[in-house]
This record gives sequence, C-alpha cells and structure tokens, in this order.
Amino acid sequence: MPTEPAGQPISEPISESTDDPYEDHEPMRVLAAMSGGVDSSVAALLLQRQGHEVVSVFMRNGVAGKSAQEKSCCSASDARDAALVAGRLGMAFYAVDYATEFAALMDHFAAEYRRGRTPNPCVLCNQHLKFGHLLSLADDVGADAVATGHYARVVDGELRTARDANKDQTYYLFGIERAALRRTLFPLGELTKPEVRAIATEAGLVTADKPESMEICFVTSGDYRDVVRARGGSGQPGRFVAADGRELGRHDGVDGFTVGQRKGLPALGVPHYVAAIDPTSGDVTLVPRDGVEKRVMFVDGLRWLCDAPADGAAVAVRVKVRARHEPAAAVVRADGARARVEFAAPVAAITPGQAAVFYDGERVLGGGWIDGSN
Repeated sequence: MPTEPAGQPISEPISESTDDPYEDHEPMRVLAAMSGGVDSSVAALLLQRQGHEVVSVFMRNGVAGKSAQEKSCCSASDARDAALVAGRLGMAFYAVDYATEFAALMDHFAAEYRRGRTPNPCVLCNQHLKFGHLLSLADDVGADAVATGHYARVVDGELRTARDANKDQTYYLFGIERAALRRTLFPLGELTKPEVRAIATEAGLVTADKPESMEICFVTSGDYRDVVRARGGSGQPGRFVAADGRELGRHDGVDGFTVGQRKGLPALGVPHYVAAIDPTSGDVTLVPRDGVEKRVMFVDGLRWLCDAPADGAAVAVRVKVRARHEPAAAVVRADGARARVEFAAPVAAITPGQAAVFYDGERVLGGGWIDGSN
C-alpha cells in the first residue's frame, strides 16, 4: 500500500495582505474576454448583474478553417455570437486582432512536436494573452480588472479550484502572474455547467445551447499534425523500437506521437505505449503499460503562486500531470526554476512538454513544464 511521501506541506496562506479588493463586488469597470461561447457570455452577464460596468472583448486569432466543417473556436461566427450577447446586454464590444501573438503560439506548438514533446498551448495562451496582453488592454480602457469564463476561483488573492470539480480549469491557469490574480475575476467559479446554461437560457442569450468547444482553437481540421506540418514540416522519421533497442517497425515522423499514446502503433500482440521519443534519431520507444509508469519527474520553468519554498526543501503537494489527471501525492524539491518531483506511487504517461501543476487541497501553489521522468 503506497504511503504519502514525506514533506513539509504548504498550508499557510500567502504572506501578502489577504484583503481582496473585489470581495464586496463594489462597482468597477471590468474587461470581460468573450469567446462567443456560453461560459464567457454568462460570466459577462453575472458581472453586469453585480453592478459592474462591463467592456467586452473578442480575441481574433487569425485562423480560419478551409471549409464550413473546419472552424476555429474564435471564428467569425463566434465573433458574431459574442457581439450579439454584448448587444443584448448593452455592453461595449471590441474585437481585437491577436493574429501575430497566436502565430507565435502556433510556431511554438509545431516546434515542440518536432522536438518529441507534447505542448499545451492553452496554458501559454492564458499566461501571455488572456492574462498578459488583456491586462494591458484593460489599462488602456480604464478597466480595474479582467474577467473570463474559466471555472476557477480567486480567494484572498490565491488561485483556487472551482466548486465543480468536473469543470475545474485551474490546470490551465497556473502560469498567471501572481500579481495578476489581484485583478482577475472568475464569475463561474461557484457554478456548475448546467447552472450556467440555465442562466443563459433564462436571460435569452443566443449562446445558451451552443455546443462546447474542446479542441485547440487553431487546430481547425481536428488533426494537430496539419498545423505542425504547415509550420515547418513533420518531425524526424524513424523506427519504432523496444526498450532493448529491437526494431518493431517504421514511422513517418516523430510529430505523430506523444508519450503515453496507444493508438496508431504497430500490432505487437499485447497493448504497447509510447515511452520515449528521440527527435534526433527518430526512434519512438514502445513498451507495455508498466513501462510508462514512473515515480520521479523533472520539471522546468517553475512559477509559484505562493511564497516559493527554499531550494532543496521537501514540500508535500498533490500534482496533476495533465488536465484530466487526478492529483497524485508527491514531494517537490525545487532548485531555482527546476524541480524534482517524487510521487508516492507510480504515475503513468508523464509527458514532456505538458504542464505539471501543484495543489494543496483547493489551493493552486504553482507548477512548471515536464522535462522528463524516470
């Protein structure tokens, strides 16, 4: 029976003043990011009902599908829906061109796959665009805060999980600057998705029954490899190999694989999974399931949303290694911007390029980018 790893928990609130300037919902001007979906529509509506002056903004990503079936979640129809909601609610509405910024995200996305890594562009979009550029835009329009339709909460200046665990999106938000949380509102943090749709229906919003978009906004075809190959070509072709180096087959490029993947591999009698990707040789190592279970993970690019622990200090946390992963007990030992994470029990499919996010109960402590495991 695995035991909890030994480590010092971070259980005290952050040391900064915990007076939340927005907790009483005093009227202010808020810049609300609207995607044309039901969540952001209801977030803007709730802010308005709280007495705030809401200025809505739609972020154009400059991406369009080649057909009606290929569409971005930031498409022209989404911009129309966002404008219709803003018009119904009597809000100022702006559509801002972020095509250059999204192009940089797409370049990074493609480059990571060619390096044998699996990127998470939604985390970077939140970090640099929604809670980076939009905060600057908020200053330009005289807004006190920025709001989005994410399912998350800010309590006493800390990022905390949403009440609805099935919808919680804090995994994608760990990269926000700590200071930015003081100017961030998440109106949906206490609600469930059915409650959000019910509010939209009652208010007569055109987005009330709109299907949820679960795909990466710039992958309009549904196949991420189309983006990779359009932005510099596919990754190195090569071999499928066993852990002992035996060749098991050939493939067309490392960009088609991610650690933990099972589908699209050679038939080997028993299920195999991708355990490692070598972007130089093109070797993709395949192993049975127990071969992708690891106890130790290495993380780079650490960002803390609490007071950072001393280098080398053992800190007991729970860690998500992907968005739908149940947080696993672990001990983190940081060394500057890097950390060694040791899990209490083996964790499957620890994937380089993905985010690792640290939790203490409902509090989000911070996180970083997975750089390897053993």
